[in-house]
Amino acid sequence: MMRVFEFLVALVIVAALGVLAAVVMPGRGHVERALVVGKDMRQVYDMLDNFRRLPDYSVLRSLDKNVQFSFSGKAYGPGAEISWVSTDPKLGNGGLTIASATPDFDKIDSNTKNASIVWNLDNNWRGLDKHFTLDLERQGSRGQLTQVTWSYDVSYGWNLVNRFANLYIHGDPDSFIQFSLNNLQNVLAGVPNIDYSQLIPSIEQTQPTPVLLVPSSIERKEGLEGLDDAIAKATTEIQAAAKKLGVNVTGPRILFTTNYGDQTYTFDVALPIDSSTLTVNGQSEQLTAPTPAPLDTSAPAEAGTSATASSDNVAVGSRDRYGRLAVDGNVRATLAFGGAALKGVWNGTFAGVPQTRDMLKAYAQTHGYKFDDVVNRSYDIVVKPEVKDASGNITAYAKYNVYLPISNAPEKTPEQEAGLQPPSPDDGTQAPAASGSAPAPAGTTAAPAAGASVGK
Repeated sequence: MMRVFEFLVALVIVAALGVLAAVVMPGRGHVERALVVGKDMRQVYDMLDNFRRLPDYSVLRSLDKNVQFSFSGKAYGPGAEISWVSTDPKLGNGGLTIASATPDFDKIDSNTKNASIVWNLDNNWRGLDKHFTLDLERQGSRGQLTQVTWSYDVSYGWNLVNRFANLYIHGDPDSFIQFSLNNLQNVLAGVPNIDYSQLIPSIEQTQPTPVLLVPSSIERKEGLEGLDDAIAKATTEIQAAAKKLGVNVTGPRILFTTNYGDQTYTFDVALPIDSSTLTVNGQSEQLTAPTPAPLDTSAPAEAGTSATASSDNVAVGSRDRYGRLAVDGNVRATLAFGGAALKGVWNGTFAGVPQTRDMLKAYAQTHGYKFDDVVNRSYDIVVKPEVKDASGNITAYAKYNVYLPISNAPEKTPEQEAGLQPPSPDDGTQAPAASGSAPAPAGTTAAPAAGASVGK
């Protein structure tokens, strides 16, 4: 009997010590980890201010490769939500909501030193008011680096069992942060290192459009004059083919970029027409969208071109390897566009178009929009041609709409949601430039040269 009494007394003492230990333990928990990444702050901010890339860098998929994600709420910024479902009891079900992001995305530029994003967390970890805070700080001699400090905070209140969970805060919460930070750095490494903070992109739903096109190619050293000559030659061929076919050209020229290589630039020059049904060799042909070419390693591309730029020597009335209809010489007919496209505006010479295209790609990657340049190539359209005086000096810049076909995207970009508008060559902000001068690269943080602009 005495032993039973001693055992009960011991239990009471242990319980009392446990309660006392829980009472004196902190009512809140905090853990943080930091990592410096070689990316501009705006890129890091954008990737963390939406959840579309979270499955790519969070540790969740490493814990359960079959975890299922779903998105809800806003596509970007406060109110964006992601949830996951897992049969792994260690991971379980959960979700994140962006609670705040300061400053606003359009206020982040080369002068912004700090930013902060807060995610509210709902999962099976013990505690209340669970949230991650991601603090960003610009670093590096030129501000080209960003330090990401990822912290986790939780309130245990007076729940004594929850307070003991603080002993394990360096377990799951800590490892979640550390592994996700490392993965974040790897995902960001795949984004072109270009500053797109001056870009004001939008998402447009494009409609299938019949076009006539000519595959073309120039050496990069030929410059803008070589490009102009190639476009003029292809345009003449297309207009002659349109006349033979009895169709009308309905809009400005379109340039589909195949490969903007270091030495060679390959592209298709296209003009839209008013009919998707053509009569070729007495046969009525319905135009279709191009398809990816089958892999053919037996026949190399022509010198100075890529396989995509090759004319294929297809007989008139036949289809080439991409399903495009050969209508006259090098001229092909196909259906272009169709589906969502990310659009950027460039006011200046063509020298800024490739950089605007790279900015769109970087923007798409940080915002989680998918694109495939092989199947759905980027393209640009001259909305307004440049004007030169008798001496060849540019008196008014051209306006280019640059498009990147995308999928897995919302209806609008954050810029569209905020009502921001791209610049116009007629808004009085541009000054004429000397003939042959090129604007500053679109990706630089300095103001565009000679008034050329891509954004705010």
